[in-house]
Amino acid sequence: QVQLVESGGGLVQAGGSLRLSCAASGLSFSSYATGWFRQAPGKAREFVAAIRWSSDNTYYADSVKGRFTVSRDDAENTVYLQMNSLIPEDTAVYYCGTASMWTPVSVHEYRYWGQGTQVTVSP
Repeated sequence: QVQLVESGGGLVQAGGSLRLSCAASGLSFSSYATGWFRQAPGKAREFVAAIRWSSDNTYYADSVKGRFTVSRDDAENTVYLQMNSLIPEDTAVYYCGTASMWTPVSVHEYRYWGQGTQVTVSP
């Protein structure tokens, strides 16, 4: 059974940093594309960042480019999202998901999802 578990969320002041983790059981991240998405109250789930199965390609939403970094540790079977220079607009529940195709922004391509972790950025 596949399970993705996000962790690392919390409350941080604007300008601060957080590192989110997405740990998997039942699958290997090295065989999938892994994406980070976020969803604020009353809004649709939106793409944040993704890393390809071979780790040779990453992709970011314009809104986080230069501030967020996605990476993967195959030994730990964990994907990370390092978030720096956080702003209040980054406040949302962050989800990780896996996809078999490399269409990083397409939420419908992601088959497995974690339960999400809350990130709150105060002004």
